[in-house]
Amino acid sequence: MLRSAKVHAMTSTKTADVCVYGGTPAGCVAAMTAHQEGASVILIEPSRWLGGMLSAGIKPRQDCPVPAAVGGLTRDVILELGEDPRDILRGFHEWIAGAGLPVIFERRVRSVRRDGNRIVALQLETSQPDRWGVPLPASESVADVVVAASVFIDASYEGDVMALAGVPYRTGRESRDAFGEQVAGVCPVTNWTPIDPYAVPGDSGSGLLPHLEADHGRPVGAADEYTQAYNFRWYATTDPARRAEFTPPADYDPADYELIRRYVRHQGDDLEALRGVFPGWLNSGEYNYQRASLFSNAPLGLSRAYQDGDWDERSRIWRLHIDYLRGLHHFLSTDPAVPTEFRAETAAYGLDASVFPDTYGWPPQLYVRVSRRLHGQYTVTHADVLNHTDPADSVGLALFGVDIYPTRRIPHRHPRTGQLGVATEGDMFIGGHMGTGTPYPISYRAITPKRSDCGNLLVPVCLSATHVGYAATRMEPVFCVLAESAAVAAVQALAKQIDVQDIDSDALQSRILERRQVITWS
Repeated sequence: MLRSAKVHAMTSTKTADVCVYGGTPAGCVAAMTAHQEGASVILIEPSRWLGGMLSAGIKPRQDCPVPAAVGGLTRDVILELGEDPRDILRGFHEWIAGAGLPVIFERRVRSVRRDGNRIVALQLETSQPDRWGVPLPASESVADVVVAASVFIDASYEGDVMALAGVPYRTGRESRDAFGEQVAGVCPVTNWTPIDPYAVPGDSGSGLLPHLEADHGRPVGAADEYTQAYNFRWYATTDPARRAEFTPPADYDPADYELIRRYVRHQGDDLEALRGVFPGWLNSGEYNYQRASLFSNAPLGLSRAYQDGDWDERSRIWRLHIDYLRGLHHFLSTDPAVPTEFRAETAAYGLDASVFPDTYGWPPQLYVRVSRRLHGQYTVTHADVLNHTDPADSVGLALFGVDIYPTRRIPHRHPRTGQLGVATEGDMFIGGHMGTGTPYPISYRAITPKRSDCGNLLVPVCLSATHVGYAATRMEPVFCVLAESAAVAAVQALAKQIDVQDIDSDALQSRILERRQVITWS
């Protein structure tokens, strides 16, 4: 079990050639690459765990449909970390510690100091997670460490360095017209179910039930501020030796689950449909969100406030994901509307505390599928995903379907009958796991800001892409590939004392090919 060091006030400035922000898989790869390329490195991780979502439930090979399309450290190290989160977490910590790379844990960026078009230093603040892994609210953090560097790599899921540096970025969904993406923007509804959405059935004046929001009314294809749902990739067990009991939230009120109660009654004795609600979809040993269900094991709509929120808001939303699952478990275990057999089945489940012992069974990372997206020199769109482009400055390949989980749950009238019901909106999976079957290149310009915005920052995770383009590109192996290339670029820019936009593309590609990266597909 990993233990957190005591947090001491530190006022010194730490300095390195390259500062990598975020101990995600991409951040670890970037730090190791910069070190191997001869630069001094500081890695900053807001939690006390390295490995991001690969240490919190996702398997390294799970979202890598064609392993031959990745190379370098991603193929040699990341894909070989195993399938068990305990082994993956241990592997990341041993890999980084074995190289002697300095890591600043439990610190996150509070502000960014700039000089012209360059970042000079990061002001950090304390960010110790609580016993369930929930990040410290901003209102409770304390500014302390300053990190100065020549080049910065933002490998976080939130893109906080990018944002605090004033680099332009996007959130939400673009319209169809913005980039000519026919599947962009507001989508046709899914999972429509004939249940009444109002507190008093038939009375719109009584208000919508909890777990619903009013439809904003924008047409299919329009832009909005929503993004796809987050959730935990969590492990369940009925084994008393490993079982951490679900407990209801302190403010649990069965009335808050009236909409789910109506859904349960609508499903009758269809236990398989109810299992889509809880525990969800058994993905690869861990439970994931069941997109084909009107309800599943995570709330909808909260991600839109997380993506550009401060850490007071994000901490609240992270905890709401925990409390939703706790409350859902208690409701389905106790409510008389739930079939007796399913109540007993649900009550037997607990979190598997042996998988995430540091956090009593809760995964230490919320699955932030997408948040901010860099507004960079090149924007990855659906055309890239469909292999309709061929940027000459490729620094890695990606391959997956356009994978978007629901964004909202709204009242909706059936398009043919006019009957009022409830539906989800926003989810799609175009092309499935294999996408087009042909890996597509990611331009170096998609991980670099415009020169006037910042000359010494690279962004391999919150890269420049549309909502649709990002949805196919957002896989951990891809982030790792781009991070290795970003780190090579950072060291080349450092050596020549130039902006990251000015490095020689041929020299960059030559070096990453020497590192056995894969940047073209025949």
